[in-house]
Amino acid sequence: MTKGKVLVLGSNATQIEVQGGFGPTGQYLNETVVPAMALIAAGYEVVLATPTGAKPTIDPASDAPAHFGNDVAAYERAKAFYASDPSMNRVSTLRAVIDDGLDQFAGVFVPGGQAPVVDLMQDADAGAILRHFHAAAKPTALLCHGPITLVSAMENAPAFRAALIAGDDAKAKDIAADWPYAGYRMTIFSASEEKYVEEQILHAKMYFDMPQALHDAGGEVIVTDIDFAPHVVVDRELITGQNPSSDHPIAEALIAALDRANA
Repeated sequence: MTKGKVLVLGSNATQIEVQGGFGPTGQYLNETVVPAMALIAAGYEVVLATPTGAKPTIDPASDAPAHFGNDVAAYERAKAFYASDPSMNRVSTLRAVIDDGLDQFAGVFVPGGQAPVVDLMQDADAGAILRHFHAAAKPTALLCHGPITLVSAMENAPAFRAALIAGDDAKAKDIAADWPYAGYRMTIFSASEEKYVEEQILHAKMYFDMPQALHDAGGEVIVTDIDFAPHVVVDRELITGQNPSSDHPIAEALIAALDRANA
């Protein structure tokens, strides 16, 4: 018997639009595995779902001990968990979990890597899932680039995303008028952290930065002055973490929120 089920929304993106073409992307290993392992250790069942039902691709940039405090043993445990644990290999589609009933889940978690910027951000099923958890006031946690998935809860998320890519902030704000998370305090991967990724990994510029996107949507975005320092913001049911180093803190905050709801 578990304490309850937690839905994990994964991405299927492997490429992201950058100025001048496309760059490689995926889901970050530590951001996916650290919270999942913590949830299971705390007595929760983890259910992974993606838009297509395929297992997410891990971004090679995250496949390194550096994202586990240079603890090689922790890195190897994480890799083994992602490769072989049933929770990471029995993958549903987002539509299937909606059809099976979202009331069965105690909370939802969205890991990062830049991949959610491509698909989850504008996925109608992701939006339906988030609106359900918002209406039920159930713990909703998103990490690093994961919080951009909150955009999907808009009535017309693809148009909002297109306006951001076009650099039309005014149009984006108009499209976001119905956003359920307007006025919430939240965090997300910062513009200065993104600059590091653009220079060192993508070797190209993104079309928009994440804090500006959530600000245009109507969020009160709070990022740290120190790049890559752990940072978690909690506002009502919403729990957001800023960057990869926020993996353990967001897991702790999510488990605490789930335990309170179960009390």
